[in-house]
Amino acid sequence: MTPKNLFSWRPFWAKRFGTAPFLPMNRAEMDVLGWDSCDIVLVTGDAYVDHPSFGMAIVGRLLEAQGFRVGIIAQPDWSSAKAFQALGAPNLFWGVTAGNMDSMVNRYTADRRIRHNDSYTPNDEGDKRPDRATIVYAQRCREAYKDIPIVIGGIEASLRRIAHYDYWSDKIRRSILVDSKADILLYGNAERAIVEVAHRVAKGETPKDMFDVRGVALMAAKLPDGWRELDMSDPDIEHPRMVGDNIAVRLPGYKAVQDEPLLYAQASRVLHQESNASNANGLIQDQGGRDVFLSAPPIPLSTPEMDGVFALPYARSPHPDYGDARIPAWEMIRFSVNIMRGCFGGCSFCSITEHEGRVVQNRSEDSIIKEIEDIRDKVKGFTGQISDLGGPTANMYRMACKDDKIQATCRRLSCVYPSICVNLNTDHNPLISLYRRARTLPGVKKISIASGLRYDLAVKSPTYVKELVEHHVGGYLKIAPEHTEEGPLSKMMKPGIGTYDRFKQMFDQAAQKAGKKYYLIPYFIAAHPGTSDEDMMNLAMWLKRQGLRADQVQTFLPSPMSLSTAMYHSERNPLKAVHRESGERVVTAKGLKQRRLHKAFLRYHDANNWPIIREALKKMGRADLIGPSKKHLVPAWQPKGTGHQGSGEGTRTGRKHGEQKFFTQQAGEGRRRGNGNTKGLGISSGPAEGRKSSRGPKRPKSPNR
Repeated sequence: MTPKNLFSWRPFWAKRFGTAPFLPMNRAEMDVLGWDSCDIVLVTGDAYVDHPSFGMAIVGRLLEAQGFRVGIIAQPDWSSAKAFQALGAPNLFWGVTAGNMDSMVNRYTADRRIRHNDSYTPNDEGDKRPDRATIVYAQRCREAYKDIPIVIGGIEASLRRIAHYDYWSDKIRRSILVDSKADILLYGNAERAIVEVAHRVAKGETPKDMFDVRGVALMAAKLPDGWRELDMSDPDIEHPRMVGDNIAVRLPGYKAVQDEPLLYAQASRVLHQESNASNANGLIQDQGGRDVFLSAPPIPLSTPEMDGVFALPYARSPHPDYGDARIPAWEMIRFSVNIMRGCFGGCSFCSITEHEGRVVQNRSEDSIIKEIEDIRDKVKGFTGQISDLGGPTANMYRMACKDDKIQATCRRLSCVYPSICVNLNTDHNPLISLYRRARTLPGVKKISIASGLRYDLAVKSPTYVKELVEHHVGGYLKIAPEHTEEGPLSKMMKPGIGTYDRFKQMFDQAAQKAGKKYYLIPYFIAAHPGTSDEDMMNLAMWLKRQGLRADQVQTFLPSPMSLSTAMYHSERNPLKAVHRESGERVVTAKGLKQRRLHKAFLRYHDANNWPIIREALKKMGRADLIGPSKKHLVPAWQPKGTGHQGSGEGTRTGRKHGEQKFFTQQAGEGRRRGNGNTKGLGISSGPAEGRKSSRGPKRPKSPNR
């Protein structure tokens, strides 16, 4: 299974035009380049930053390297098709994405209020993208030029490629391919697919017929010739797994998962089992009279291909049209370097694995060093500080299965849960070598590690922990135990708190030996499926014993297609076999009051949360935890002017000597989570979905009121 090299395609004829300083966003720029038209026009919900941390920049520069003329329409006014005609009709196709983040997570706070800011927009301005932006943009593209094929991709499309639970509307939605009426959907990291689709469209092929491209979703009246179907739509009927090429596994259909939540868990289980690019089958799912067909996942990029993608001629800055405007997401990553993709951790709440895959794709050390030198020499404002050297995790660089044959047949959802696989190479030496080489570069004063650390891997390498503490920590280090109790941890596929304790001991000893005062910043999730009130109480007591105070916390938000979302919606555990009369049921905090309580336990020190905690402790028969001493969780008295909010977001209280403040977030799409119900939000649907009102966006009613 050796794919065509990403850079071995014969360039399209327009390569003669050369490289653009920035991909054009208007006709004047096209004129300067000598273009009469664009071959491909990319539409994105983010500002255009020509940097490899922004998906549209990668796609645009990669297609440019293939010889195509690529234009970008960034954050268009979606109230009509006019803004989508700015560059004229593309000769080949539209490429549409919501941006680097899911548009719903981007636009709504944890309690479903519309955000007034957007980190991917100039000057952090909000309301520059619609709800479900991929659908809306695709509709406007069709209105602008109805006969031009539409290709959708990015994380929003990737996580909605099958029928999925939508937390914001509290219902099952069809595949986004159906609702957007696009011709083809590319899921995951789609470099291979977008390059192949572009060259084949240039030769006259139709995207709707490209069933042989990996990593795509298409509408299918029937299976392609030569394909066989394996029906896994009924969890109570056992089928032996078929082995061979051109097999499509049938998932429970849209109406079935809509009517029976258990079948949603079954669909989620099967989809995640078919995620190893080395042995995955295709998938097929009825969408209410029509099928959506998913080809097998894309084959990961090789190291030379990854190097080639990151070596493309990025300007490494926002488009000049933005002038001096601040783009917070750009400011955050302008001095950071991505060294890898993918994650084999398999955390059930996280979208990284579902989008980037479980195989870690690595850049070479030389490629990474070259990017650091480019930052030093070319990026305005560099002071010698590299803000991060990482990726989805800080320390999976060059880790992989020890045996290619085992990797080719493996169907584990995680290489590190319930324990680290004996076949996993956990050697940190390549990463240590990279750190040492990078920090000795002339002009580089400090290299920080800001990506989340996988501490169950780090404890395997005392040398790595020592290296990290002595040279790459600046006072605090982020770490994500997520919980202390086995119930929720088993549903998250996270290691027990004992592993955190071992890492903390190693970290503290290394810091003490280095003569430095460093602290761990632990993250925790409130109200994750499998979490009881008692679990949150125990976590709160653990925090108090540790002298830790969460300054900001978030509540689990069911993002589309994750295993945790399947647990939340179905109250079944898709990590195990799903059956109607058996199978594990999952306790789930769905009511607003209970979700607020779970969040309040994480901020046990906030006096505004004491009334709701006291009430819960009494109902749980744990009134013994109410009192004035250190062994108690909350006092019996209430400070004047507090106790009215009860949301975990109230006024801050003083911090006693020896207690440590920390900040928590959640992994996945920007690590944002939410709570509350979705009724009354006025989220539109149908042909006019996403159209602006002349009065501006409707503000959803806050569930806190």
